[in-house]
This record gives sequence, C-alpha cells and structure tokens, in this order.
Amino acid sequence: MATTTITAGADLATLINVFTVDPGRQQELVELLVTATEKVMQHRPGFVAANIHAGAEGTRVVNYAQWESADAFRAMLADPECQEHMQAALALATADPQLYTVESVHHS
Repeated sequence: MATTTITAGADLATLINVFTVDPGRQQELVELLVTATEKVMQHRPGFVAANIHAGAEGTRVVNYAQWESADAFRAMLADPECQEHMQAALALATADPQLYTVESVHHS
C-alpha cells in the first residue's frame, strides 16, 4: 500500500485543497471527505495517498493528496462518481484546490 512520502522532486502531482467551512460544520466536512476517500477516490487509477487535516480554529479543512500525475488527477475530476462527492463537499464549504510540486523538504 502506498503512503504519503514528501520528497523534493518526486514525480507526483500534489493536491492541496483548502476548504473554508462554517465552524459548526467542520467535522461534518471531515467525515464527508474521509468517506469519499475511502469509498471512491482511493480506488481511482493514479491515486497515491490523501490526508485530511482539520484546522485548529474550526473553519478550515485541508486535503493534502498525491496522484501519480496531473492527468490522473484530472481524470478523477471528470469521473461522475467523484463529482458527486465533490459537489457534496462544496455544499458545505468553499474550496481552493491547487496542484503543486514539492520543491524542498527539511527534517530535524
């Protein structure tokens, strides 16, 4: 099973999606994203890993995900079953999904 490995220069597409949600709905969004990942996203070609983070202030949720390529990520976006889950998330929050490359990693 693949896990999240953050390595500079890795040949992966990294999605960082920052959701902004009303404070009372953060946990609902987290649960929706976890369920969508477990039931749908992780079974799509090119999926590597996803990590759901709840902001300490209660108004943000971040999905840090890795895909084998930007094309695999775009294919997921076009998938009707995936779109259904994404629309459910957008009914709870606004989102700012962006693809990144890892440029630098530091460890102590």
